Amino acid sequence: MIGIYDCFGYGVGYDVSFEERYRMIKNVGFDCVMLWWSDKFGRGIDYQNDVQFARNAGLYIENIHTPVHEQNFLSLDNFDGESVFKNYLQCVNDCFKFNIPTMVLHLPNHKYPINNLGLERLGIIIREAERYNIQIAFENLNNIQNLVLVLDSFHSKNVGYCYDSCHHMNYAPNYDLLKLYGNRLMALHLQDNGGKHNQHQLPFDGNIDWLTVMKKISLTGYKGATTLEPMNWDYENLSIQQFLDLAYQRAKKIDDMRTI
Repeated sequence: MIGIYDCFGYGVGYDVSFEERYRMIKNVGFDCVMLWWSDKFGRGIDYQNDVQFARNAGLYIENIHTPVHEQNFLSLDNFDGESVFKNYLQCVNDCFKFNIPTMVLHLPNHKYPINNLGLERLGIIIREAERYNIQIAFENLNNIQNLVLVLDSFHSKNVGYCYDSCHHMNYAPNYDLLKLYGNRLMALHLQDNGGKHNQHQLPFDGNIDWLTVMKKISLTGYKGATTLEPMNWDYENLSIQQFLDLAYQRAKKIDDMRTI
């Protein structure tokens, strides 16, 4: 399968409705989508309706991306820490409710080390995921110490890793994450690392060696979708249709590399 993140730009309030957006995603050739799971980033309170819109378009929902605005509060013994903990628990229950197999979660960045309270909260979240058989894929960002701590602390079959190609290149190029944790790979965020934000570009527009990356992914035994996480920040000259056409072409090209 080949997929794409559904919030790739085109309007603060999303000029093209998500119902139409999913139809366009399907029509260019994508098989599946990852859904942003909160009312932030201009989505509004009706974001959960997108589950049915995506399925009506014939798309498989590979995972949801949990909210990121409170991610650094996980270990705080206060209202903020309790809020993010409850939010992640709700995401587990939402995955069960909407029959979505996986949630992608950001751990705090390296300036906010996870303490015993943070690990205790994650343990409760993971036990809830085990209860409902939901996978939690922790994503690599500028959080390698926290990511290693969590993956080495929890060996549940429901705990794994979301590989982000650009974040790997930008934040931890000396860690061979796909070799260290490839057997726990549950999701992919494939993007290149050029452009005005040095991230979220389409493959082959930055500095990533895609043949090497896709070969390493193939060697892990990962059977899931080849999924892009681009933004249109450097593609404002393209219409949404042109952007999706180009994104699919690039996704298909790197997906083919998994069989080389």
